[in-house]
Amino acid sequence: MLIKKHIPNIITLLNLFCGCIAVVYISEMNFLMAFYFVCLGIFLDFFDGFFARLFKVSSPLGLQLDSLADMVTSGVVPGYVMFTLLQMANNPVSPNVILPYLGFIITMASCYRLANFNIDTRQTDSFIGLPTPANALFILSLPLVLEYSDSLVVFEILSNHWILLAITLFSAYILNAEIPLFSLKIKDFTFQKNALQLVFLLLSVLLLVFLHYLGIPLVILLYVLLSVFNNKFLKK
Repeated sequence: MLIKKHIPNIITLLNLFCGCIAVVYISEMNFLMAFYFVCLGIFLDFFDGFFARLFKVSSPLGLQLDSLADMVTSGVVPGYVMFTLLQMANNPVSPNVILPYLGFIITMASCYRLANFNIDTRQTDSFIGLPTPANALFILSLPLVLEYSDSLVVFEILSNHWILLAITLFSAYILNAEIPLFSLKIKDFTFQKNALQLVFLLLSVLLLVFLHYLGIPLVILLYVLLSVFNNKFLKK
């Protein structure tokens, strides 16, 4: 029983470890490996809660560890990525010294969301505002789109510091916005009750298959837009 008690916390710390490795890779401009380790950290983040419920060892310590680990993997890492992108987009002739550091607005907004999530009893089965792991995937996909896309338009967009700043502010807003996002959990196997989830899943697969890395931020945006549509038109 003693070993079972610590398994979820060990998994949480491995999530933190993945975030630390991702930071190192970003410092080396290896965005692909950073993306992979963040994905692994998010995967572990899901399973720490799963095993805590399975072994019935959920605890206040586990909750705090989870948020602290997420703060690195899904808070510091995307902020550092945006810092790096803004550095790359900065004017080489007369660079703005402050500009790149504005990328860490994402980190601060992530910190606020994680702290608020811990005390918000409304977010049990679904989310209000974009979860930090989803936001991290959104931000970390941007340098991959920039690197692997053949589109000159996409390159020009993601190399523009004003657009990057707009993405930063949008990210900070959507993390903490009072926008209910539909649950991705499928509780039964009836199409009617899971139509929104299934449509989202199908469209997500199509976006990822045909657009590759560009599909990742579009999937996150699709999730938000479908949630807004659901709140306005489908919910009774």
